[in-house]
Amino acid sequence: MALKADEVYEAGLALDLDERTVVAHRLLASLHPGDDASQSEIDDAWRDEIGSRVDDILNGRIELGTFEQIRDKARALLDDLRK
Repeated sequence: MALKADEVYEAGLALDLDERTVVAHRLLASLHPGDDASQSEIDDAWRDEIGSRVDDILNGRIELGTFEQIRDKARALLDDLRK
């Protein structure tokens, strides 16, 4: 007999944090079954992306805002989403 989503959820809550993390990761990964990228490939891609963004900052290609500016912008975006 197949379990219902609520039953799986309730059973998952009984797991400790590490076990829940493993189950959540596996369930999310199952949504993209054709994605065969290894963790090292994913890490390399993120490393490249982060390096590119740091380069942009250090070379003045983008302008950083203050904490207050970014917070206000984020709040405004969230307010728009809630409407």
